[in-house]
Amino acid sequence: MKITYLGHAALSIDLNDVNLLVDPFITGNEKAAGIIDIDALNPDYILVTHAHQDHILDVEAIAKRTGATIVSNYEIATYYGNQGLQAHPMNHGGNWNFDFGRLKYTQAIHTSSFPDGSYGGQPGGFVLQTDTKRIYIAGDTALTMDMKLIPAEGQLDMAVLPIGDNFTMGIDDAVIAAKFLECDKILGYHYDTFGYIEIDHDRAKDAFEKAGKTLHLLDIGASLSL
Repeated sequence: MKITYLGHAALSIDLNDVNLLVDPFITGNEKAAGIIDIDALNPDYILVTHAHQDHILDVEAIAKRTGATIVSNYEIATYYGNQGLQAHPMNHGGNWNFDFGRLKYTQAIHTSSFPDGSYGGQPGGFVLQTDTKRIYIAGDTALTMDMKLIPAEGQLDMAVLPIGDNFTMGIDDAVIAAKFLECDKILGYHYDTFGYIEIDHDRAKDAFEKAGKTLHLLDIGASLSL
């Protein structure tokens, strides 16, 4: 499994011959300009955690070009399905076996609305289980006790957690989340894109290190392998 950070909360996940794209907000992200070209992305699936613009901006354009299946909550999947795009609806606690592995749609404490203000369903995250790896993509969320349930179903190889604060949990709560998840390898996201969520990288890494955890803060376009 290869995970590439595309900026903000966008990820590309390569699973053998299948590519997953998570929350593509690229053309509106000045920090990704000149680094990530959405026309070079060819996902088979697009995972969408919630309907805010900074998570769905490039979904429609990429899905129309590639024919990717959009996986999200019922409301978001229906929204894109009504546009003639391929979509698979899920809801909290539900699992589905795809050709790349098993997905579970998890709780997230946040809000969810489309840019025009229409209802975007309840926000969520995903647990991705393949034959060899298990990762948790939290989406935009506060710290929640529900995170303690995730390791009860199996050990995580990595947790992807928002750490930018203000709109989501920040560094200190993310450290607690890592403990709840019983996961030592954390990929931080949803930080530095704009002023409200800028972080001190050294303080963040130090906080996780003191808790016995490793925090990865990737440059946009950089990857890591599990």
